[in-house]
Amino acid sequence: MGAASSVREELAELWRFRGLLLVLVKRDLKVRYKNSRLGFLWSIAPPLMQVIVITFVFKQATQFAADFPSYSAFVLVAMIPWTYFQTAILDSSQSILMMFGVIRKVYLPREIIPLAAAISNFIHFLLSWLVFLVYWWVIRREAIPATTLLFPYLLLVQFMLVTGLSLLISCLNVFYEDVKYILTILMSLGLFLLPIVYLVEQTNSPTARHGWYHPAVIFHYRFNPLSALITGYRKALLEAPATSALKGVRAYPLDWPALGLAGASSFLILIGCYWYFNQRKWQFVERP
Repeated sequence: MGAASSVREELAELWRFRGLLLVLVKRDLKVRYKNSRLGFLWSIAPPLMQVIVITFVFKQATQFAADFPSYSAFVLVAMIPWTYFQTAILDSSQSILMMFGVIRKVYLPREIIPLAAAISNFIHFLLSWLVFLVYWWVIRREAIPATTLLFPYLLLVQFMLVTGLSLLISCLNVFYEDVKYILTILMSLGLFLLPIVYLVEQTNSPTARHGWYHPAVIFHYRFNPLSALITGYRKALLEAPATSALKGVRAYPLDWPALGLAGASSFLILIGCYWYFNQRKWQFVERP
């Protein structure tokens, strides 16, 4: 009860400062591309270029991609949430230190700072999906499946996950600056450890090639919230790949238990990280 009461009190205090939070979000959105002519387009340019390069390279280097007519769409749908996750976490990790001079002098709920970074990145994330819609409606000209109704749930779950981790990482980085170096390494590996350039069916099927089938691998790809979300976006927005593209590996339907678990775990991560942040936020000024 004590922890729950503490979280409620902090949320009430945060609500009182919602105007300041809105100001910080607007500032982040304006400052990021203030002197840029292309503005928001620079948010989507890196993942788009990655999709183009990955599609070209994999089409030439692997039979899987060569036989997969919608490969670029599957990579793009995975790259958009991955880019949001990566950018929001990295931005939030430095957010407290960048505002350190302010929090030493002015009272404000410290969580507003990483929250502003998480929310501004979420807005860019939503705009990035417009690029996918243009791709799907103009280039592919195929009907959006009925499972698209799941899309708002996926957005909510990912926002909870990213916001919780942003609070945790921003807090830890104040006391242990090794965190930013660890994050850089983990983010460089995430492109390959998550089902972005490949499908989850290739990793947890007994008939998959290269011997990926292993209980630890199955656990990672099914119970890792981010992995479940990336696969969920694909299943919700795209038609299942043809069997010929998967070389005999059965295409899985939506994994409802995995998505439910991702939602529950993301909510718990958000609450737990918010509680931990509030336990340590008043120690920030003691940092030498």
